[in-house]
Amino acid sequence: FDGAAQAVCFEVKTSNTRSVSEPTLEKSIKGAKDSFVETLRTNTALVRKRICSPKLKVIESNIGRKSHTKLAIMFVDGVASPDTVRELASRLDALDVDALLATGTLEEYIVDAPRSPFPQLLHTERPDRFAMYLMDGRVGILIDGLPIGLALPVTLAEFMKVTGDASNNYLVATVLTVLRYFALAISLMFPALYVAVAMYHQEMIPAKLLLSVIQAKQQVPFSVPAIILFMLIAFELLQEAGLRLPNSIGQTVSIIGALLVGQSAVDAKVVSPVAIIVVALAGIAGYTLPNQELSNAVRLLRLGLVLAAALAGLFGILAMLGLVIWYLCTIDSDGVAYMAPFVDSERPTIFRTLLRRPQPDEKFRPPEYGCPNRRRQR
Repeated sequence: FDGAAQAVCFEVKTSNTRSVSEPTLEKSIKGAKDSFVETLRTNTALVRKRICSPKLKVIESNIGRKSHTKLAIMFVDGVASPDTVRELASRLDALDVDALLATGTLEEYIVDAPRSPFPQLLHTERPDRFAMYLMDGRVGILIDGLPIGLALPVTLAEFMKVTGDASNNYLVATVLTVLRYFALAISLMFPALYVAVAMYHQEMIPAKLLLSVIQAKQQVPFSVPAIILFMLIAFELLQEAGLRLPNSIGQTVSIIGALLVGQSAVDAKVVSPVAIIVVALAGIAGYTLPNQELSNAVRLLRLGLVLAAALAGLFGILAMLGLVIWYLCTIDSDGVAYMAPFVDSERPTIFRTLLRRPQPDEKFRPPEYGCPNRRRQR
């Protein structure tokens, strides 16, 4: 990016893209339909088809000393923050690698916290969603050879939303968003809460339920944390096996394997039925998370919370959650707080996070992105 940080806003000259004829490009666009392809020229044209404005800017460059992979930064001038564009261009300009052949490789070099398990780039395979990210004030990245668009900055709350919610009634979208946050809490904390209550806080369980739990566990030789950890690991193994197998049998193996392992473990008195229910509910709730990278981070934290609960009960869970929240508050995404909008007072946080207003009332773009022109509509 020679001089890219200084000349932030410019359009790619047509002479740089003459290698593909217009009829061929038009044919590629029609064939691509609603998904990105592996050709950068086609992908940028798909975005231009949805944002027909001279304000749409593109910066192209080559990344990789040996691969010379083409890459394009896309943004809407006057909407995206110039500081974000400048910072991203600077980081890509400093990138010194032999090859750039995967999105994960790029992400680890340009994000603020590359060692964090939490996702820090939005991924999409659809040009319409990519265009919507640009119109919200984000900066997009397209890589030649990869049918995926990347966008930043991003906040943790964005990974709990589904782009399709915009096409739903605002009440339906709000209920679905609340449901996802509820599922996130169940997936993350339910196994740990069960371990904490069963080991340290039995007085919190109603008497009839406590008797049922005690009766189910009487003939089980292992401790509660060992059982939960064993079932969580078994669940992860079944999930990975289902992903690696062909699609025709992968889901069948996952479902039948879970049923067989769970039922056999209960019959053999290795685990209690309550532990099976707890782990199954946590796993099912995890499937409702709209982002795979966020789901992977939750799976790791779930194991850590179980260990904390085994060591110190509810106090261990609270301490672990406090450390996680503190860590998330230290992460930035190109100058935007990762925990926004929880950490600002532009509008009541609950409304901006959980409640989606009717589209005619959404006059402004999110304040955390630093857009020069925040007004979305009159």
